Amino acid sequence: MGEPGVDASARRFTWEEIGLRTGRGHPLQERWLVIDRKVYDISQFYRRHPGGSRVISHYAGQDATAQAGWLQHDFGHLSVFSKSKWNHLVHKFVIGHLKGAPASWWNHLHFQHHAKPNCFRKDPDVNMHPLLFALGKTLSVELGMEKKKFMPYNHQHKYFFIIGPPALVPLYFQWYIFYFVVQRRQWVDLAWMLTFYIRFFLTYLPLLGVKGLLGLFLLVRFIESNWFVWVTQMNHIPMHIDYDKNVDWFSTQLQATCNVNQSLFNDWFTGHLNFQIEHHLFPTMPRHNYWKVVPLVKSLCAKHGIEYQCKPLFTAFADIVYSLKDSGQLWLDAYLHK
Repeated sequence: MGEPGVDASARRFTWEEIGLRTGRGHPLQERWLVIDRKVYDISQFYRRHPGGSRVISHYAGQDATAQAGWLQHDFGHLSVFSKSKWNHLVHKFVIGHLKGAPASWWNHLHFQHHAKPNCFRKDPDVNMHPLLFALGKTLSVELGMEKKKFMPYNHQHKYFFIIGPPALVPLYFQWYIFYFVVQRRQWVDLAWMLTFYIRFFLTYLPLLGVKGLLGLFLLVRFIESNWFVWVTQMNHIPMHIDYDKNVDWFSTQLQATCNVNQSLFNDWFTGHLNFQIEHHLFPTMPRHNYWKVVPLVKSLCAKHGIEYQCKPLFTAFADIVYSLKDSGQLWLDAYLHK
C-alpha cells in the first residue's frame, strides 16, 4: 500500500479495514482506495489529484478501479484531440472566451457528477436537496421524518417552473462563477472569462445601448438556462437519488441515468446527450459514436439483469415534474406522520 506509483506491499487488507479509511472520522482521517485489487493510501496525494481532491476522495474506502476514465464534455471530456493538453487548452478558450464561464468550475462540478451520479453529498448536481427541492424517495422521506422544511416541497413540481429552468443560469450560475474563480484564485480562467465580456460589450453596446445590451445578455442566458435544465435533468432527476451505497461503478451509472429515444431531432437538440447512459459509461468517446455501442450496453444489462431505461423526449421532460411531485408528496406524508 502507498501513494500511486509506489509498489504495493504484500500485506492483505479486508474490505472492512478499507471501508474505515474514508477521510471522515477515525482512524486518523486516512483515505484509502482500491484499484485493480491494490490498496493505495491517498491521504496526501488526494490534494494533488489533477481531477480535483473531491473527485478522488469520493472513492475513499471503496473500489475505484472503473472510475479513472472519464473527464469532461468534448474538449472537457478529452474526446476531440489525442493529446490531453490540447483538449484542456481549447476547452478554456471555448468555455471561457465563447461562453464566459471558467473551465475549472465546470471541471470541479462535472468530475464529481460522473464519479458518483445522483449520490447525495458527492454529486454537486443534487445539492439542491434539501434547500430548494426534496429529491429521491429515500431522501425525501428522511427529510420529512426529521421534520425539516426549507420549502413547501409538496408544491415543488409547480415552483420548479419558476426557480428551475428559467433561473438557474442567469440568477445563480452567473454570479457564482465569478465567486468561484476569485475564491479559488483561478486567475487564468478569470482572464479568459473577461475576454468574453469585453468582446460582448464592444460588439453590442454601439448597436443596442446599455439597456439593449443587458436585455440581450439576459435573454441569451434565459434561453440557455431553459435548454440546459430540461436537457440535463431529464436523464437524472427522475432516476434513483440516494446516499452513496458503494454499489459497483457500472450499476451506479445505470441507476442514475436514462436515455431518450434516438431521432435526428433528439440527437441535434440534446447534442447526443439523449445517449446519457453511454455517455456515462464511455465519457471520453466522441458523442456522435454513442449509438454504435448501444446494442453492446443493452446486451450487457440484459445479461446481468440491470434495467436499461429509454423513453420519448417529452416523456422524459414530464418525468422530471412527476418525480418532483412524487418526492414532494413522500416528504409531506412523512412530515405530517406522528
